[in-house]
Amino acid sequence: MPDRGCGPLRRRDGEPIFAEPWHAQIMAIADLLIGSGPIPQSQWTQTLGKELRLARLADSADDTSTYYTAVLSALERILDAGGNVSCVELARRREEWRQAYLHTHHGQPVELESRFAKTSD
Repeated sequence: MPDRGCGPLRRRDGEPIFAEPWHAQIMAIADLLIGSGPIPQSQWTQTLGKELRLARLADSADDTSTYYTAVLSALERILDAGGNVSCVELARRREEWRQAYLHTHHGQPVELESRFAKTSD
């Protein structure tokens, strides 16, 4: 019998099934930062737990979208608290991506202009 996991986080071949590519990406980033040491496991579990409690208090649905949004919020909160990247910088970058997406023709890759790009003199 296949391992179905519990709730919306079902498994296929022992691996989680992600509803959206960003779900897998945010988990990979969190796993890398926890596994390599910049984020202590205890800080991660406390912060993620807090984000999940806040989602429950806000009557958010108990589904994968809520879970991965909490994962993203927890990671952002930890990075901001550690001085790695501020919430203001994250919001600015999110808006840059949104604008780039809105101004990209269908079928073309979304690209951001690098603010560090060299300009020719």
